[in-house]
Amino acid sequence: MVRINRVHTGTGDGGETFLVDGARVGKQSIRVGLFGTIDELNSQIGVVRMEFGRMPGVTRFHRPDDADDALMRVQQELFDLGGECACTPGKLPEQMALVGMEQCDRLVVEMDQWLEDLAPLESFILPMGTAPVAFLHVARTVARRAEREACQLREVEGDGSVRDEVIYYLNRISDWLFVLGRWIAKNTGESETLWVPLGKRGLES
Repeated sequence: MVRINRVHTGTGDGGETFLVDGARVGKQSIRVGLFGTIDELNSQIGVVRMEFGRMPGVTRFHRPDDADDALMRVQQELFDLGGECACTPGKLPEQMALVGMEQCDRLVVEMDQWLEDLAPLESFILPMGTAPVAFLHVARTVARRAEREACQLREVEGDGSVRDEVIYYLNRISDWLFVLGRWIAKNTGESETLWVPLGKRGLES
């Protein structure tokens, strides 16, 4: 169990930080950027969950407890991923349990369940909506950035620097957040605004 007695240490004032395994690296490193982005994604999901709490209790949509529980589980898993990415390859603590295909596959199962309630898209949708849906769109874009940074780290440091499952998870979680946003919109009676290509917009005007 992690024990934090003091947040401020002053050891990072010189632009360096410690990884979980004790290695000291510059804060500009790709690895630090990656687990920082995963932390940002986790925080963004926290905002989504806050907005769930502001939703009316009795409308066409009951409190999204199932969705909130799923998001809480994902927050836990993102901490697992962040902790793993904060270690140099081959130096993971023996007691650290790693996110695997079980967690990745569960995201797919949940997406498929939500998609059963949704009509197929005929175009891209504009990233907008009520607060939970709009923030889910922001979260999915942060997830995509984390995925890109994981791929960049692997390109720079080699195949052993990032496990396949980390990239699988980050790829799936972006889609998962997108589908969840659509599912919430449908169940709250919110309409989606489709992207209309410039050529068609010009014809309509």
